[in-house]
Amino acid sequence: MTLMPNFYRDRVCLNVLAGSKENAREIWQAAEGHVLVGVLSKNYDSVASAVADMRDYAALIDNALSVGLGAGDPNQSAMVSAIAGQLQPQHVNQVFTGVAASRALLGQRQTVVNGLISPTGRPGMVKISTGPLSSQAPEGIVPIATAIALLKDMGGSSVKYFPMGGLKAIEEFRAVAKACAEQDFWLEPTGGIDLDNYAAILQIALEAGVSKIIPHIYSSIIDKASGNTRPDDVRALLAMTKKLVG
Repeated sequence: MTLMPNFYRDRVCLNVLAGSKENAREIWQAAEGHVLVGVLSKNYDSVASAVADMRDYAALIDNALSVGLGAGDPNQSAMVSAIAGQLQPQHVNQVFTGVAASRALLGQRQTVVNGLISPTGRPGMVKISTGPLSSQAPEGIVPIATAIALLKDMGGSSVKYFPMGGLKAIEEFRAVAKACAEQDFWLEPTGGIDLDNYAAILQIALEAGVSKIIPHIYSSIIDKASGNTRPDDVRALLAMTKKLVG
């Protein structure tokens, strides 16, 4: 099984959550494989139980597994790194300060490891204090170019920009996309993305020239009754992606 996500036209790969193993397979098929399927570490009481269960998920979707924190919870950082080291998934979600540990435990460069940075209300400036201790300290705010350089230093693959609140932080997102393009770094917009604003958000990243984009679309496409992501919504997202990427 490959360690690299299956990007559509080598440019865009969706990231959505699975409510079950069957749902994971449905999502993967609906996206024609151009998806990373998120399973949250927070749902398990131990690394061993997470690894055992997530391995079953990975087998169903050609390893297109995204190991998640759970709403960006910094307290899950160490657990995510431990799981990733054993599982070797295609994608790992991390807080800013957890990137180096995940990369070291993975022992290879192919798996995508993102680093969580957050909007500040000031275009060009981002918050990097997203770790277990730093998130409780006075905010660490730096230029986006510096944040990207730090992530590169730690072995990161991409910026996870969260929480965006959909289009609320769009001018800040434009600045992040521009910096990612200039520094040849990948971008993962996250938070409040739905079928209505997805195209606008993806278009900004594409027009900025970001080389690879992994948009996270979570709660807006989850059926509240079943807890499963709706495959038809994933098909709709893929159709929009194809139209925009060309």
